[in-house]
Amino acid sequence: MKTLHVSSRSEPHPTIRNSLIVAHKDLKGFTELKPSAYTASATEDPLDFKIFPKDKSNMSKYLFGGFKKCLYPVQKFDAEGERILSVILEREAEKWFKPAKGQFQIFYKSGSDHPEYQPDFIAETEDAIYMLEPKASNMLNDPIVLAKKEAAEKWCKHASSHTTKHGGKPWTYCLIPHNKISQNYTLRGITERFSSKAKG
Repeated sequence: MKTLHVSSRSEPHPTIRNSLIVAHKDLKGFTELKPSAYTASATEDPLDFKIFPKDKSNMSKYLFGGFKKCLYPVQKFDAEGERILSVILEREAEKWFKPAKGQFQIFYKSGSDHPEYQPDFIAETEDAIYMLEPKASNMLNDPIVLAKKEAAEKWCKHASSHTTKHGGKPWTYCLIPHNKISQNYTLRGITERFSSKAKG
């Protein structure tokens, strides 16, 4: 096995970059797009993200490629629902990526500690930027999941407040059950159903 240090294939989409820079000025919540490191076989090429692997129960061992709208050339997924979501994002988002550790510097409360929360996906559409968190349905009410959700929603609220003042797009957080992600769903349909705005 080897460790791949993957840099972004291209500069972030201007709207994503500008929105994040504006948010960073006041929230200290974002840094420049960070390289990602993956452990992968030196003899195996990345799999086509559009095709499900033979062993979906061990999804995290696979490295996927073939993306056109992702800011990184390869990605890893923790579950089949994440891979399916990437198919939807490639079809409908302008740009998307899975943030590297330390990208957003969002911290949530866990007892007396404040660990860092790393969102699963960031996706930009024509009129919004989404922070997407697919999660197993039996984990949706887990206290840690809810604490992360609260911290992310607060971050998105403050980011939206600043980006909209500068002509940017609003940020929205979506906690999505894995079993509610299907390839024939639209990104708009998913975000309208599972965003915090839809529930509140």
